[in-house]
Amino acid sequence: MLGENSTLTSAMNRTARLTTPVALSLAALAALIVFIVPVGGETDAEKEFEVLVFSKTEGFRHGSIPAGIEAIEELGREHGFAVEATEEAAVFTDENLAGYAAIVFLNTTGTLFDEDQRVALKGYIRSGGGYVGVHSAADTEYDWPWYGELVGAWFENHPPVQEAVIDVEDRDHPSTRHLPERWERRDEWYNYRRNPRDEVEVLLTLDPETFDGSGMEEDHPIAWCREFDGGRSWYTGGGHTEESYSEPEFREHLLGGIRWTAGKR
Repeated sequence: MLGENSTLTSAMNRTARLTTPVALSLAALAALIVFIVPVGGETDAEKEFEVLVFSKTEGFRHGSIPAGIEAIEELGREHGFAVEATEEAAVFTDENLAGYAAIVFLNTTGTLFDEDQRVALKGYIRSGGGYVGVHSAADTEYDWPWYGELVGAWFENHPPVQEAVIDVEDRDHPSTRHLPERWERRDEWYNYRRNPRDEVEVLLTLDPETFDGSGMEEDHPIAWCREFDGGRSWYTGGGHTEESYSEPEFREHLLGGIRWTAGKR
C-alpha cells in the first residue's frame, strides 16, 4: 500500500501543474481510487463464507440483540467471513438463503414465518445449510415440529440471571475446545421442555448444584449440536445478557458454533 500511495501522490502533484481538462480528469480519477481501494481489510468478495444473522421477535425481545449482532460482525471481520443482519422474514426464500453458509437465529422469539418461508428454511437445511441457535432461538416456532427438531429442544422456563458452573463434555468441538473443564459464568439459564441428549451431541452441561432453579434433575444440557436433515444444527443456551457478547470465552464459543455449522472446522 505504501508504494500505491506514493504513486497516487506523484500523479496528483503532476496534475496540479497542468491547466488542460486532462488535469481535471486525472485528479478526479486519483480521488476515486483513494475512495475505492480497501484500507487494511478484505472486501466481501474475498471473505471465506457468508452468514445471515436473523433476530426477528414476536414475543419477548432481548435488549442484548444489538450487542449480539455487533459481536458477530466483529467476529466476521476478525476471522474472514461476511455478515448480514436482518429482522425481515421475507428474506427466507430459496434464492436468498442459498448464498449463506450459516444462519444465526439470534434471540428470536415467537412465530416468525409463513408457510412459504418455512418451506424455504427447510429446503435450505436439506441442501446442506447450517443453523445456529442462540438462547431464545429455543423460544421460537412452537407450532412447527420440524423447527423443534432443528433447534433440539424448546424453552420451558428459567430462574433469575445468576452464576453457574458448566461442565464441558466435548473437548474437541470447535465451540468448546478452548474452554476449561469447568466453566463458570453468569447468564440466564434455560430449562427445556425435554432433555435432547438422546438425539444430539451434548457439548456443555450445567451443574445443577451450582445455581438455583434447575428443573432438569441431574442432567441439564445447555449447548449441543447435530447433523440434521441434510444440514447442521448448533445451539447454545447462553447469550441472554449483553455482557455475554463481550466475554472472550463466550465469543469464541459462538465463533466455533458458526464455523462448525458452516462446515469450516
